[in-house]
Amino acid sequence: DQELCIDQAVVFIEDAIKYRSIYHRMDAGSLWLYRWYYSNVCQRVLGFIIFLILILAFVEVPSSFTKTADVRYRSQPWQPPCGLTETIEAFCLLAFLVDLSVKGYLVGQAQLQQNLWLLAYFMVLVVSVVDWIVSLSLACEEPLRMRRLLRPFFLLQNSSMMKKTLKCIRWSLPEMASVGLLLAIHLCLFTIIGMLLFTIGEKDEAQDQERLAYFRNLPEALTSLLVLLTTSNNPDVMIPAYTQNRAFALFFIVFTLIGSLFLMNLLTAIIYNQFRGYLMKSLQTSLFRRRLGARAAYEVLASRAGPAGTTPELVGVNPETFLPVLQKTQLNKTHKQAIMQKVQSYEGRPMLADEFQKLFDEVDKGLAKERPLKPQYQSPFLQTAQFIFSHHYFDYLGNLVALGNLLSICVFLVLDSDLLPGERDDFVLGILDYIFILYYLLELLFKVFALGLPGYLSYHSNVFDGLLTIILLVSEICTLAVYRLPHSGWYVIAENLGTQLGQ
Repeated sequence: DQELCIDQAVVFIEDAIKYRSIYHRMDAGSLWLYRWYYSNVCQRVLGFIIFLILILAFVEVPSSFTKTADVRYRSQPWQPPCGLTETIEAFCLLAFLVDLSVKGYLVGQAQLQQNLWLLAYFMVLVVSVVDWIVSLSLACEEPLRMRRLLRPFFLLQNSSMMKKTLKCIRWSLPEMASVGLLLAIHLCLFTIIGMLLFTIGEKDEAQDQERLAYFRNLPEALTSLLVLLTTSNNPDVMIPAYTQNRAFALFFIVFTLIGSLFLMNLLTAIIYNQFRGYLMKSLQTSLFRRRLGARAAYEVLASRAGPAGTTPELVGVNPETFLPVLQKTQLNKTHKQAIMQKVQSYEGRPMLADEFQKLFDEVDKGLAKERPLKPQYQSPFLQTAQFIFSHHYFDYLGNLVALGNLLSICVFLVLDSDLLPGERDDFVLGILDYIFILYYLLELLFKVFALGLPGYLSYHSNVFDGLLTIILLVSEICTLAVYRLPHSGWYVIAENLGTQLGQ
């Protein structure tokens, strides 16, 4: 019972940290399955399976996955044999079926019947499996595959952010529809007015007919004004009519003022207001789940600490009882240490409900990453060098040198733009490459000297710069081994040597 109590408290705390619902099974076997399902490994495997079923669209028939998109030079795309992609898809559908079964078992039948996402998940799986069976029975020659249209649903149902976005869009539809109706009326009204103003008669000259071609009939006039309202192709629609009569500009000015500056901005304001309101509600829901999960963990731990008949509010939670729970919780190491320090500050006194809730405020605080200590040098000269090479101005100097490297490449590309690759002499550019790479290598060594290897690797920018420097150094050494030192006409000789080696 004590172990079950600890496991229940651990799951409640993890639910609070991840803003998950606490309405699920709480027996020992279900708790083990619940923690396994929401572990990092299981969720990453599920994410990879979703990626796998979505990436099938690039290789399935008909596939456009070719080397070039130019239809003149595009080769015949690879056509996978019948059954290859279907086998991968069957594996993915089987994994989704297991995923649905685990979710349905954990939440229980009552919650399953009320969860529309899980019910839709079941229906999508049924349709996909039936369509998959039909595809195999027809030897992959069916004209339509319905399951391809349903694949994005697997990504939606597994992403809480996607669900929130769709729910917000659904709530915004009524107000967006009202503004959309105003836009439709606006377009229809000005379409009729435009057709009356820009009427083309049978006796009109060919030049006038060409100028007024955008309002020849109702579909073309409606399309022209829709383009004028939603895109930047204003001259295409306005100038032909404006060249016939300057007064026609008033029509387009009034249309643009009402449509673009009023109705479109009104639509944007409605969307922004709805998303902001839903964001506030989503934050409130997340905060409620955080407090509910923390309170559930408090109730479980406090009920075990006090005698029978006492309320958890009067008993509290002992720090010695809570620390084993915290050790088993899947939480960031830094956050876990911060919560531990706060618990130890109570000095063995039982924590009340409000104090227990405030422990998890540490999770929302930013992480201050501690950098490794710099090496200690006794020599004043080395200390001065360490100060210089660890200063942020030294990083600015490196960025300035990298900018100079980029500019030098651009200058030589502009100067040699009229020459064929075989006619260019990149002697100066080759020398500059060696100079810049030498500087990058010295910069790497100086930073390692000033910060130490652990301190150098603690910065992501330094890791990226170091890897890039090593790649450039290896490539230049290989170039030097094949083509020797740069000299006048070096690039032409290198090109000829490369051609001979290729032959």
